[in-house]
Parts: sequence; C-alpha cells; structure tokens
Amino acid sequence: MKKDNKKVIYWLFTGCILIFIMVIVGGITRLTHSGLSISNYKLISGTIPPMNEVEWHEAFDLYKQYPEYQKLNTHFDLEDFKDIYFWEWIHRVIGRFIGLVFILPFIYFIITKQLSKSTIKKSMILLCLGGFQGFLGWYMVKSGLVDNPDVSHYRLAMHLTTAFITFAYTFWVALDLIFPNKKDIDKGVRNVIRFGMGILILQIIYGAFVAGLDAGFIHNHWPMMSEGKFMHETVYIEHSPLYKNFIEGKSGVQFVHRTLAYVVVAMILFIWYKAKRLILTNNQLYGINALLIMVGLQFLLGVLTIIYAVPVWLGVVHQVGAFFLLTAMTFTLHRFSK
Repeated sequence: MKKDNKKVIYWLFTGCILIFIMVIVGGITRLTHSGLSISNYKLISGTIPPMNEVEWHEAFDLYKQYPEYQKLNTHFDLEDFKDIYFWEWIHRVIGRFIGLVFILPFIYFIITKQLSKSTIKKSMILLCLGGFQGFLGWYMVKSGLVDNPDVSHYRLAMHLTTAFITFAYTFWVALDLIFPNKKDIDKGVRNVIRFGMGILILQIIYGAFVAGLDAGFIHNHWPMMSEGKFMHETVYIEHSPLYKNFIEGKSGVQFVHRTLAYVVVAMILFIWYKAKRLILTNNQLYGINALLIMVGLQFLLGVLTIIYAVPVWLGVVHQVGAFFLLTAMTFTLHRFSK
C-alpha cells in the first residue's frame, strides 16, 4: 500500500478542522465565563454530563465550593449553572474526541504501513503537542480554583498558543504530503516570512493576555486609547516595576496588542512587496494574496471588537480571524520554504 496516501492527508486535515472547532468553542467558553464550571477532571466518566436532577445538584454543589461561585456568582441558580456547564463540558468532550481522532487512525496507519518514517516522526510530535495541550487545559483551570476566581492569563496564553501551534504544525505536515517535491527557494523572502510568523505568534499570545485579563472591556476607542490619547496614562502606572505593566496590566497589555496589530499589518505588507518582485508559482501568489486579505479583515475585526467592548460573537469572530490569518501565514511560509 502506498505510504503517505490521500487517506493520511484527509486524516491530518480532519485534525485541523477539529482543532479549529475546539478553538472556537474555547473562545466561547472564555467569553461566557464558563471555564471554571467543572472543577474536577475525570478522563472517562467526565465525558458524560449530569443525567438527572440529583447529579445536576451534585455538580452545582461542587461548583459552590470554589472561589468563582463564592466571590462572583452567589446569585446563580441551577439553570444559570447549566448554561456555563454546557460550554466547558462540550469543550472538554471535543478535546477527548480530537485525541481519539489522532491516536486511533495513527495506530491503524502504523499497522498497515501507510506512513513513511518521516511522517511517523512528525505524527509523534503532533501526539505530544496534543497531550501537552490537554495538560495545559487542566493546568489553566487549576489556577482559577484556589483564591482568585479567574484563570492565570499566562496559563491561558500557553493553552491557546499551543492550540494554534498544534493546528499550524498539523497543517504543515499535511502540506508536506501534498507538495512532496523540493524546489529552489529565495532564502531572503523565506526568512522575512519566518520573522512575520514570529511576530504573528507574539500577537496571538498578547491576544490571549487581553482575553485572560479582560482587557478588552476598557479603553473602547480607536484609533486612540481614549479621547485624544494614543497611550492612556494607566498603561505605565498600574504596576511596578514598569515592565510588569506590559505583561500584567490591563491597559499595558491592551496597548501592546493594539501596537502589535500595526506591526503585523506592516510586516505582511512588506512580505507581499518582497514576494511580488519574484517570479511566483500560483500557490505562492495565492498565499501572499490570502495574507493581505486576511490581515485587513483581522485588523478591522480587532477595531470593531474594541469599539463595541467585546460582545461574545465579535470576540469569537476575531479569534477565528486570527486562526485564518495563521493558516495563510503557515501556507505561505511552506510554499516559500519547500
């Protein structure tokens, strides 16, 4: 049987689609403040939600033992709890399903010898990334169950960024199989795109910081942070020493995220300009044009999200935009690298 065949490619793309769905549900879970509704972790039995009133009351009683209920949601009744429970439960179930979708076909492909040695190694990396992602989800939730009824924005950023990186690497492995032939490349343009990818990942991290600190609910103006001020004075006075404002302060983190948005746009415009001077293949042309379109849409979504103070649907669409922008960047980098 042919190694690295279409079935393997479909398997990888299925993984990409499921990770995409997982990130959307994760965004909804965060924006609806549902992430701490399930305070225990049971790999098998946790797949089944409460099935009757007694089990629902037991789950609600467990929730009442933790800071989110005690400090923020004492007004919740059972129906309120069911609403937030649903999103966290579906988020966890999708995570488990992704694990099965990766592991079971991988074992099948190994047994039937449908994977090359190179793809086996890459798939092992994918499995490790998936396992690490699951661990980070538990590690993140744990941070909100002690004193502060909110998860650490650092752990949230690790969890979200790992999901994006896992998706990008899965997509990259699929592209390796779709485009197996090497070709001459322009290393200068490739290196510029690599740098652009690094800037984009940094921006995704800061997007997670903004989400984790609820920093999108303040300074809801654009292009200024407040009327007549590009940088609000709270950017640099919330914390001491100064640098903490830009990794832990709501105003500082939002300021960095705003500023990086301009850097990402400028970087992609530069990539487009550098690449257009070369003789391009159709796929390379598709890649740089997709980058240009997606960064424009994502910038617009970011502006609307901040102006309207992060309504749930717009926050989710903005996160989806980041996902598609990363997809375009990954495709472009691959086509200028291999």
